[in-house]
Amino acid sequence: MAVIATPRRPREGGGPGASDPAFALDSRFRGNDEVKDVAREIREAIRAEALARGFDAVGFAAAHLADNARADLAEFLARGYHGEMGWLAARAEQRGDPRTLWREAETVVVLGMNYGAEVGEVESGAGNVSIYARGRDYHDTVKKRLKALARWIAERWPGELKVFVDTAPVMEKPLAQQAGIGWQGKHTNLVSREFGSWLFLGEIYLSLALEPDAAESDHCGTCRNCLDACPTKAFPAPYRLDARRCISYLTIEHKGMIDPELRPLIGNRIYGCDDCLAVCPWNKYARTTAEPDFLPRAGLTSPRLAELARLDDAAFRRMFAGSAVKRIGRDRFLRNVLIAIGNSGDCGLAEAARKCLDDASPLVRASAVWALRLLANVTAFLHEKATRLPRETDGVVRDEWNRAA
Repeated sequence: MAVIATPRRPREGGGPGASDPAFALDSRFRGNDEVKDVAREIREAIRAEALARGFDAVGFAAAHLADNARADLAEFLARGYHGEMGWLAARAEQRGDPRTLWREAETVVVLGMNYGAEVGEVESGAGNVSIYARGRDYHDTVKKRLKALARWIAERWPGELKVFVDTAPVMEKPLAQQAGIGWQGKHTNLVSREFGSWLFLGEIYLSLALEPDAAESDHCGTCRNCLDACPTKAFPAPYRLDARRCISYLTIEHKGMIDPELRPLIGNRIYGCDDCLAVCPWNKYARTTAEPDFLPRAGLTSPRLAELARLDDAAFRRMFAGSAVKRIGRDRFLRNVLIAIGNSGDCGLAEAARKCLDDASPLVRASAVWALRLLANVTAFLHEKATRLPRETDGVVRDEWNRAA
């Protein structure tokens, strides 16, 4: 959602001069050395204020995407790599050109917040939640800070502006590379020499024309750690992602049953996946976030699968209030939990899966069938099938029972 900040009225009286910010940003005077100096001062003032307000990385880019970024997006969509994320294709034109999204845009201020945390092993019998989702929903925190900075800018210089987090049709990572914050690695995510793989991004589009920062270059070299670490082989080539095989996509964006071929590869990941991010050598420069909102909740570092499988909708909402996990809903989340239970190899979790056979959600019931087949003894499983399949009315659940014959 874009937010337009109302500019302060330029001061009255006198002709334009270098001390007048309206003069500094008026296209009629561009090229004037005094104007460039004032515009540079404005840029550095914004940078300093952003850092003072808790942003960890700040860069400036022209409101224009390089041709290769647009070409990459077109190829990604043409190959169907976006899967069910129809919103990517629906606003592809705006996504590929900042000025199509907002024609007054001249400069993009790209801002990053570090969410780095220790990547540790998850306990046996527990689910693995992606690091970014263990704290408060970053959309809320980043957007609040962006709006505060936008108001500060609007009070000081003329022009309009818009604020975006990643829910808008903005190609954040290419813009971040153009702004010098990092580069898109072979896993297609942003890599920073200062923060590794752990940056949340947000943008402020300005109608002010400010000098851009130097773009960051690619520092991946011959490394392919991220490509080799992917459990589902979601990278058909370096710098190319097939989201349909990505565990983050499958556990968050995908709404239905997950392909049986991919389920065993998901392991205990119940929301997102950090594998390709965590193995990046540039993480040796990363540091733990200082932002309290991004620190992990105690219950999300190693949540017990048996307890998660018992969540009804009200309990799910209480547990994940203020968390990014909440947005996928209880049924999709329990699908993920039951896949993790099936992958656990722990027969002690068979009862948790069996109880989910009575769930009101067909998605949960179907996932429970798959998990139970892996954990229960053959006699117990066939008894459940004989009892439940004749009265099952949902086709997806029936297919799971029949596939498990």
